[in-house]
Amino acid sequence: MGRGPLRAARRVELYLRAALLVPLRFVAGMLLLVAYYLVCRVCTLFVDEVAEEGRPRLRGWRRVAVVRAGQGLSRAMLFVFGFYWIRETHRSYPNAEVSIETFPTFSVSQHDVHQGQSEELELPGAIVSNHVSYVDILYHMSVSFPSFVAKESVSRLPLVGLISKCLGCIFVQRESKASDSKGVSGAVTERVQEAYQDKNSSMMLLFPEGTTTNGDYLLPFRTGAFLARVPVQPVILRYPYMMFSPAWDSMDGARHVFLLLCQFVNYIEVVRLPVYCPSEQEKEDPKLYANNVRKLIATEVLFIPLPKI
Repeated sequence: MGRGPLRAARRVELYLRAALLVPLRFVAGMLLLVAYYLVCRVCTLFVDEVAEEGRPRLRGWRRVAVVRAGQGLSRAMLFVFGFYWIRETHRSYPNAEVSIETFPTFSVSQHDVHQGQSEELELPGAIVSNHVSYVDILYHMSVSFPSFVAKESVSRLPLVGLISKCLGCIFVQRESKASDSKGVSGAVTERVQEAYQDKNSSMMLLFPEGTTTNGDYLLPFRTGAFLARVPVQPVILRYPYMMFSPAWDSMDGARHVFLLLCQFVNYIEVVRLPVYCPSEQEKEDPKLYANNVRKLIATEVLFIPLPKI
């Protein structure tokens, strides 16, 4: 639905949904957005310490309030969009049949440790995820509340600008090949290493594919997420559907949001793999590291082929 002509009955159904669902969901979504903006505004009052790109350094109760409110309101926003249930699967062990160039070592993630075990956890510096929709951001915010890379223009948007700064986003001037002296890769690497070394810092959320897809394929991974040579948390997102796909691959953004709001129920399935610890060989070769993580993700969700591009 959304790319071709609709039958008369389906068109009438769409009009009814547009009249009943879209206004309610739009108003509810705006109220949630304004509520979180107010939380961020209050928590940044009288904060003199500012990091690069105008990001406020939030500590103590300010940081806790921004994170907790962000997680709760992001989940509420998903509910408004029709994602009433989220099915999550936590894999405890790697797939024994995975075939990669240099077999990695795996550590146990926080979700996979049972009471009484004393294994030392190897926490990740970044979350690496396939990229299917703008909804991906809301899901990750509701669970991990990570920082991510955004266009520089986002920092100037009403409401969203302050929120993105409180998230700790790295802003990129897409029209420029190098937005600053360090470059985007350098800034991302620095933040990933900081998150790995300081467990109180926000992890980076990175989409190595570099763009959204329909979820049926896994594009080649860029190496930016793997230059820091630290463990990463692979997360796989899927959006099963019957009528309209939440995947944002080719449709105009406004039209896609409208049709998504018209759908009574939307579905999201999440697979969280164990933290991936790179081998010494992978640390020295980011491309090998990226390719091996990509192969692991594709093997865990057998429906995803690996196009050779």
